[in-house]
Amino acid sequence: MTVTATPTAAAPSLPAVPTGLLIAGTWRPASSGATLVVDNPATGEPLAAIADATIEDGLAAVEAAVAAQPALTAMSPSERARLLRRVEQGIRDRADEFALLITLEMGKSLGEARAEVSYAADFFGWFADEAVRVHGDYRLAPGGQTRIVVTHRGVGPCLLITPWNFPLAMGARKIAPAIAAGCPSIIKPAALTPLSTLLLAELIESAGAPAGAVNVVTTTRSGAVTTAMIETGRLRKLSFTGSTAVGKLLLGQCARHVMRTSMELGGNAPFLVFADADLDAAVEGALIAKMRNVGQACTAANRFIVAEPVAEEFTRRLAERVAAMTVGPGWQDGTELGPLVDDAAVEKYQSLLADAVQRGATVVVGGPGHDGRFVRPTVLSGVPAGCDVLREEIFGPLAPVVTFGDDDEAVELANATEYGLVAYVYTKDLHRALAMVDRIHSGMVGVNVGVVSNAAAPFGGVKESGLGREGGAEGLAEYLDTTYAAIAR
Repeated sequence: MTVTATPTAAAPSLPAVPTGLLIAGTWRPASSGATLVVDNPATGEPLAAIADATIEDGLAAVEAAVAAQPALTAMSPSERARLLRRVEQGIRDRADEFALLITLEMGKSLGEARAEVSYAADFFGWFADEAVRVHGDYRLAPGGQTRIVVTHRGVGPCLLITPWNFPLAMGARKIAPAIAAGCPSIIKPAALTPLSTLLLAELIESAGAPAGAVNVVTTTRSGAVTTAMIETGRLRKLSFTGSTAVGKLLLGQCARHVMRTSMELGGNAPFLVFADADLDAAVEGALIAKMRNVGQACTAANRFIVAEPVAEEFTRRLAERVAAMTVGPGWQDGTELGPLVDDAAVEKYQSLLADAVQRGATVVVGGPGHDGRFVRPTVLSGVPAGCDVLREEIFGPLAPVVTFGDDDEAVELANATEYGLVAYVYTKDLHRALAMVDRIHSGMVGVNVGVVSNAAAPFGGVKESGLGREGGAEGLAEYLDTTYAAIAR
């Protein structure tokens, strides 16, 4: 592999981004005056200092969201749809600006950042279409005495908590359906990568959203601030993307107020390659499923489970492709893999790798060592059961390969985890593929594809990977309550 950890040119200038909190349509500093610093993971240098919200700021955002509810309720579905279309077009018009911002604050290559921008815009377009398709029901009750009328309306003010790894797309995936359903929201982005959210919120404001329809609270005191907001009892929904451990804590807090919740939590995705698979396609899919976003994705392939007859050949081809990848700052031409997001991510990566090697795994390509936050993409073979790398979510460019004998063993290995977000299956046998979809305990399955994410499809998991869905018609339903009226004949 080619590692160019030292930039060959200075990092590009940061696009102009708001640095305050957005509350009730006004950008303002934190009430304490405190700021948090966002750095560039490729260089470690500071990018911007932005407002670091207090509990008081979070409570003010709750009040702003509650106050904005009547204005959003008064907007017709078509008006909400037009607002979402303006946001979609604004993102596409400023795609280069958003992509550079993502690269600078998160680290991914510009090519991947541009793909994220397009994906984010897709959500606003999709939910613009869905905003005018909130259907109900009207029918005669079986006994004939009443008519049954079923309608749907927005759940009310929402708290949206997003992760650092897709800083624009994850906000879009939550904000767009909230607006479509007529729900005001407070978005709390990750402190590591809040800048894309701030720029998106500014764009939404300029597109004509009512004041307080979207509020942004950036903070290093996430636990205290979000707990205080939930404890007001005035929020009606929480949508969270992040770790399973934090998700469980939030579920407990929301239970006290019987809040609606959507939880997109951790993953441990199996990538199954059967003996009849097209190995060229499987390797291409593996590179996308594993190395996209430097492996820092909940949907990343975590465990490569390969049929014994083709395991050696698959591993060899995958290692060759990984060895040819270029590691470097995301803004440099030719970069395929950027840095990990922070020092803690590097530590975890090296620890998982060391544990596997110590237990007997073989490094086929890559290996330990790092230059700042740049690590070597690594393929491991002969990974024994019990390794941390097979149990934990890796969140880095580390690909462990294990083998299986028959279909039953493949299913057993795939399901040997408390997670169930996504699985990948490569086979030419349609009957086998459909059987795997039925037998693997996962909310999503990619059959001969390495990417499953699509704004028009329901994204989410089972078991400890979460509750609810984002995207698709199901994604809008997460923001709607159901009302039934019995009307006398």
